[in-house]
Amino acid sequence: MPQVFVQPSFGKPWVRRCWAETLDRAVPFREPDRAGLLDPEDLTGLTAAHPSGRARFWGATAKHDRRMDTVTAGDVVLLTGRKRVLAVGEVGHRLRNPDFARHLWRPDPGRCVWSNVYSLRALWPTDIPYEEVWALPGFTAGDNFMGLRFLRPDPAAAVLELTADVRVAAPG
Repeated sequence: MPQVFVQPSFGKPWVRRCWAETLDRAVPFREPDRAGLLDPEDLTGLTAAHPSGRARFWGATAKHDRRMDTVTAGDVVLLTGRKRVLAVGEVGHRLRNPDFARHLWRPDPGRCVWSNVYSLRALWPTDIPYEEVWALPGFTAGDNFMGLRFLRPDPAAAVLELTADVRVAAPG
């Protein structure tokens, strides 16, 4: 079973801008300005996961390094905001590269910079209210998923079942 994690991703205006730039559309990562920031093994991994040379990306801050080290291809992320699961993604490749992240998202000076980056080999838009997630085993009503969270196996299995219909549709 893939690992499942929940990641807030649509709150503040600058985060919504990041969503628009790297989740609403695929980003060409083999262009010289981006590819030059990647280690050869990460460029190879991204190319293997995304032969077109384009991928959707999201990230996490350095305080999540240990947990992000466990993320592998095929893991599933619930991207949340506005008290909803807005999208379900399947990880393609994970890397740690603050320079690449800075290039992707161009944060304002002093803004928290993501150092962990992951590509999504599939992204399915959804509109699942938190109440549907809260009703699953292992979740608590009123939990607004305020931070990156890795789910234990039973809640993860329940989420995978909840999103199964969405994930069999053609990935975005």
